[in-house]
Amino acid sequence: MTRVGLAATASYLPERWASAAEIAGLSGIPEDVLRDKFGLAGKHIAAEDEHVSDLSVRAGERLLAEQGLEPGEIDVVVYYGSTWKDYPVWQAAPWIAHRLGCERAFAVEYDNVSCGTPVALRLCRNLLVAEPRLRTVLAVAASRESYLLDYANERSRFMFTFGDGAVAGLLVRDGGENEVLATHTVTDGSLSLRVKVPAGGSVEPASEQTLARRRHSLDVDDPAAMKQRLDAVSHGNFMRAAEGALERSDARLEDVSYLCGIHMKRSMHEALVRALGLPLDRAAYLDDTGHMSGVDPLLALDRAARAGALAGGDLVLLLAAGTGYTWAATALRWGAFAP
Repeated sequence: MTRVGLAATASYLPERWASAAEIAGLSGIPEDVLRDKFGLAGKHIAAEDEHVSDLSVRAGERLLAEQGLEPGEIDVVVYYGSTWKDYPVWQAAPWIAHRLGCERAFAVEYDNVSCGTPVALRLCRNLLVAEPRLRTVLAVAASRESYLLDYANERSRFMFTFGDGAVAGLLVRDGGENEVLATHTVTDGSLSLRVKVPAGGSVEPASEQTLARRRHSLDVDDPAAMKQRLDAVSHGNFMRAAEGALERSDARLEDVSYLCGIHMKRSMHEALVRALGLPLDRAAYLDDTGHMSGVDPLLALDRAARAGALAGGDLVLLLAAGTGYTWAATALRWGAFAP
């Protein structure tokens, strides 16, 4: 039976860090509300000339250097980060692979929203299981969505936590210490049109009018309706995703040792931690980065590993949700293949 391991992770965060006080000044939301309710101490902001391909390359370079890997050893490069990239109608993965020197690798583009990490792990695992000639997949993700925010638009205030950063993960066939187990996803397509950048696509092409009307930032068409719907289903769908991934991994909720989730409001985070039966210190909370699209869970895992928070045999749950709306979870057995 083919085993797929997560052999290494690495991350990159831009140098600039905007504090909650700075975001409060831009948005008009009191700093204590941002800290206590939104769960935001601050977030990183990419430089104006720093795009998702640049962020991804930095994370990928760090991983390769730390592991002493030659770029030519990589079989596949997968980009699974934000859909808002350097250019429209353009693939980041081939450019990232080229800049990393992974000239032997083929590129896969799985640009996604905030449910990215769990589903990307499923995709990469399935590639390695399905194709015996493949040995290594380098998965990278980045987000630069702080630049899509209009702090004057109160409809989009729940997104004011969006920050910038990147992460990379190395998946290997029949190797790596940490076994990638099963994934489960839940989708509610009725929420698909609630959150979007209204203009710039084929429905509403860019024009002088769309620019003048500030139609090129993230927006919510009916915040009250979206909140009502999410309040009714979000917690349950997070748990459905978690329970499904665990069941497929021959595990139970009580087996979970550590949670790596997306950044969300503090009350929702704490409710999920309680539902999983974990103490708060066994769940990562990215209050110093905010939310970075599909980056969050793998960044949380990278931090936990580097901090020595994970022990051999720990069952780690990577949990996420993304506009669309899809909830996803992947289970990981830490140190499963350790010598």
